[in-house]
Amino acid sequence: MATEPKRPKIVEERQDSLNVFLQWCGQIGLELNEKVCVGLEGTVAEYGMLAKEDIDEREVLFTVPRKAILHQESSKVSGVLDKEKITLDSASSWVPLLLALLHEYTSPQSFWRPYLSLWNDFRKLDHPMFWSKEERDTLLKGTGIPEAVNTDLDKIHKEYSDVVLQLITKYSEYWTPNIHTLDLYTNLVAFVMAYSFQEPNEEDDDEDEDEEDKAPNPPMMVPMADMLNHVANHNAQLEFTPESLKMVSIRPICKGEEVFNTYGQMANWQLLHMYGFTEPFPSNSNDTVDIPVSNFFTAARDIKTDFELSLLDEKWRLLNQIEGNDAIIFGNQGCLTDSTLNTVLKVFCMSQEEFLDLKENEGWEEDNDEEDTATALSNEGLPKLKTIWKKLIHGAARLTLSCYTESNEVAEEKDDPDKMLMEDKKSLAKLSSRQQRALHVRYGQKSILHKLLELTN
Repeated sequence: MATEPKRPKIVEERQDSLNVFLQWCGQIGLELNEKVCVGLEGTVAEYGMLAKEDIDEREVLFTVPRKAILHQESSKVSGVLDKEKITLDSASSWVPLLLALLHEYTSPQSFWRPYLSLWNDFRKLDHPMFWSKEERDTLLKGTGIPEAVNTDLDKIHKEYSDVVLQLITKYSEYWTPNIHTLDLYTNLVAFVMAYSFQEPNEEDDDEDEDEEDKAPNPPMMVPMADMLNHVANHNAQLEFTPESLKMVSIRPICKGEEVFNTYGQMANWQLLHMYGFTEPFPSNSNDTVDIPVSNFFTAARDIKTDFELSLLDEKWRLLNQIEGNDAIIFGNQGCLTDSTLNTVLKVFCMSQEEFLDLKENEGWEEDNDEEDTATALSNEGLPKLKTIWKKLIHGAARLTLSCYTESNEVAEEKDDPDKMLMEDKKSLAKLSSRQQRALHVRYGQKSILHKLLELTN
């Protein structure tokens, strides 16, 4: 009788950790529906949840009691965090949770030890912050990720040096600088990026209170909920009640199917930056690309015959005051920041008389019909725009496409090297996981830009 092949030791160790975690879940009242199971096999990532039986819509897949949630107020160091609240207010809202994690992750007596032991190497998350700078700058050039990572790493270093190190030195009964290092802190930032949840603010009956004035709730770690992987076309979602958090199916799930949560409407560049993975092209319906507003300014300068060059600099300064130097975001169906794009196009295309009138009146009356603006700047509406507006969008899109290569050349879509690589299955299979994920980000963005060129040609 043939024996089953012995599983690698590392797989056995992960399974042992998972078994300990599941036993802990039973002890603390974390209820798991008998129709689902958590495992290491048959899922898209290291851990995942599978349906053992057919599941109906609106079935509760598991219930997490509030006492199981790890956050700044439930940790053993909550008293210190509350005492140092004024100091911590100067840092980001993540720092209290990160300080709690620094202690709980390294404490053998931690209540969450069985949960945190599931992650013995955070670098397996493979966020771009763990790639070499050369890899980021080469594989992710033009995507916006290298710049975002550089900003993250600068903030992490500053936060650790200015706030965290002072506190862990002050409270040596909970932390030790030679154990709770910058390296561990950076790893835990990736952990919070990938696995934390934020509870939505409660709806207030007071209609006079501005929702935007409410600060978002701080992040928290939710055991079991973070086992679920993400796809845009998810089949479950997390719901919050005063007593517990529940994962609920939002459509029927067939036996053998993986249970997926959603992290929100995330483009592939956001998924890679924040979570360390991507959805294979073209399955991510939420993919987007950013076109810097500065590219519209450059495009306007390049179309010399259609613009009064003497006014362009002044228009650019005014736009920076009105909108800031942000980006215009395009998705698969058109512009997602249509009001901003509408403003940019209007200002750049104004005559001298219209522009002077705008400055004298300190603005213009807003368009009453936002729906009309959104339709005009959708894929269906773009070909019908004024010629000069199409020229500006076309020029800005072409400039953005040029940023993906060292040569700054823009190939026709049929000749795009990433498109050819995507279609060559043998070459695609030879790429490393990092190269494949970077390709999905690049090509997803470039395909939106190529479509934009076609629609505004």
